[in-house]
Amino acid sequence: MTDALDGMPVFIAVAEARSFRAAGERLGVTSSAVSQALRRLEERLGVALVQRTTRSVHLTEAGERLYAEARPALEQLERAVAAVGALGDEPRGTLRLHVARAAESFLSGPVLAGFLAAHRHVQLDLELSDTPVDIVAEGFDAGVRLSEAIDRDMIAVPVSGDLRLIVVGAPAYFARRPKPKHPRDLAQHECLNWHAGAGAPPYRWEFTENGKDFSVAVPARVLSTDPIANVRLAREGVGLTLAGDEYARDAIARGELVPVLEEFSTPFPGFYLYFPQRRNASPALRALVDYLRRTKRPSRR
Repeated sequence: MTDALDGMPVFIAVAEARSFRAAGERLGVTSSAVSQALRRLEERLGVALVQRTTRSVHLTEAGERLYAEARPALEQLERAVAAVGALGDEPRGTLRLHVARAAESFLSGPVLAGFLAAHRHVQLDLELSDTPVDIVAEGFDAGVRLSEAIDRDMIAVPVSGDLRLIVVGAPAYFARRPKPKHPRDLAQHECLNWHAGAGAPPYRWEFTENGKDFSVAVPARVLSTDPIANVRLAREGVGLTLAGDEYARDAIARGELVPVLEEFSTPFPGFYLYFPQRRNASPALRALVDYLRRTKRPSRR
């Protein structure tokens, strides 16, 4: 196939320019190089394609026939090459992301919707799980997790602002139980806790006092893998739960939940998109990273 096409662009240039010199200028080579390439093509085909005189160049019958067939084919090939080249300019394809279930602002906020609206040829394959995975080994382009859970050798780009966890309970619960005044009082309460999955330890509720962080192991009346389910149960008065303020704020505003221990709850870095530093990112992932950097805070590194 390579031999069959070798010299064809030169022949097409000569056929249209009717001059070795003009064809050479068009191709950016010398007229001598044009002559040699055309001669090799004629020798390979075993037929003369042009008639040369000191003043002009004319196509032979074979040359006329070859030009009539080859010109449209070459134009089609050029269009195909241009179309493939355009793929590099317009991101497309499937972007596989492993996303923590709790990344609510990333999943339901304007980030993904805005990105998909801006890049019509990109499809998302989302796996929602709180179980840590090796995104490279599992074939994901990137993951979304809390900043504190991401290895330092990863590139991390923020997808949310700072987060804050607050303890909440329903008025019905506090009608039968006093409000805790300190996190250590939680040991005397019915709590709705979270863990990543079967066999994973329950989450230790984290707080800050006098600038120092500490955690508390709470008794779990309910242990689930879904913090949103815990908020629903808390609204029904089952117990206290530790929830992101973005999950609880509407219920608090409606009076369905009451926050407690707020003075011990401080903001912390939120969710980040992360991916390996030494990896050729797909055009779709590069487009997502560029979109996030235009719309969010500076990346961690």
